[in-house]
Amino acid sequence: MKNTKVVLGLAVIAIGFASCKDEKAEQAEKKVDTYVMYVDSLGNVTAEDAKSNWEGIEAAYLIRSGEAEAAIANMKDNVEAQARLDASRAKYEALRAKYEVQKAEAEVAVAAAAPNPKQQLRNALFGEGKMGEDMNFNWVNATNIHNVYQQFVHTAEDNKDRYSREDWDEIKVMYEALDSRKNTVEKEGLSSEDNRKIAGLKAKFGPMYTLNRMGAKSGEMKRAKE
Repeated sequence: MKNTKVVLGLAVIAIGFASCKDEKAEQAEKKVDTYVMYVDSLGNVTAEDAKSNWEGIEAAYLIRSGEAEAAIANMKDNVEAQARLDASRAKYEALRAKYEVQKAEAEVAVAAAAPNPKQQLRNALFGEGKMGEDMNFNWVNATNIHNVYQQFVHTAEDNKDRYSREDWDEIKVMYEALDSRKNTVEKEGLSSEDNRKIAGLKAKFGPMYTLNRMGAKSGEMKRAKE
């Protein structure tokens, strides 16, 4: 009788251990399933949502990945689980790479669409789209050159307190290029009246440029020391 009780006791203990092991294995499988399903779900996330919430996606991924890794570490037979884990990890890395490419492309597109500060300056001084990076002044002739100088100088005067030292340097480059064009235009029949008016505008621009560029530089130096 005693032997029978001992055998039954050992059997119960063995069943208990087996049940415990089965439960741990089942829990580990669930962790792996959760991880795999999460990675699969990322395939349905739009590029816009991924871009705006990537930190949250990454954090959730790391939690599920860590839980799955810890769960299968104690499994006796974890080859299949590890293979599923590795496959999902590879899928996640591919998705992340895709989102990073899309993010980079979006940033390039935004940068390309953003107004170029130098072009904005050229548009203000000469008129929208009249002057590009090539600094081509072929559109300036004896008929319109006085108006071009007038807009240039008056615009610079109206905005002199807003310009940085770099802005004034760019303005000076454009001003000298316009002067060079004037030398050509004079040979094409520039009227003496327009020539006189342009001389007055040039006399106004010179001191204005010198004074305001010095002021902009001093302001930058002062801010740098603060």
